[in-house]
Amino acid sequence: RGALKYTDATYPGAFLKEEGVKYISVGGAAVVGDKRKETEMPPSDADQLYANRGEGSASRVAYTSYEAVSGRGELIGDGVVPFEWTQLEGATQVRLDGVVHSINEAGTTIPTDRWYGSEDVIDRWLPEVLKETGINKNNGKTSDSNGSVFAGLQEWASGLMTSTSESSSSNR
Repeated sequence: RGALKYTDATYPGAFLKEEGVKYISVGGAAVVGDKRKETEMPPSDADQLYANRGEGSASRVAYTSYEAVSGRGELIGDGVVPFEWTQLEGATQVRLDGVVHSINEAGTTIPTDRWYGSEDVIDRWLPEVLKETGINKNNGKTSDSNGSVFAGLQEWASGLMTSTSESSSSNR
């Protein structure tokens, strides 16, 4: 496909890894795409909404989305993006079983706590990010004098902002 194909051809895999850029690929594996309108599973609230709209089920909606992204619909993913398409070659790879793409069930206004940004899910991928970026210390926890586990992350982000502003001012 357009932008994905161009990016993959121009900047394949973990393109800047040799230059010290850290890559972490995080993908959800919650919904198997299935083009049938009916499912054998008891319908969820999202499935009922899809059925009412004539779309069938979450699996059918995922099938359509996965097919648009990858050309194949019978894959597992987060309901929007197939899992295998989230995994960048050369990156640290994290699979999150049961995790969906957004704060609402895909294509609905039904809220969910099983998306990438929900508190419990963040607790599943953030430690890997902290470890990969070298921020993770003290047996899995980074803390400052106040006991914040985000101290290292804050220090890293501040350093990033400082180096970016110094770079911008030197280019003027």
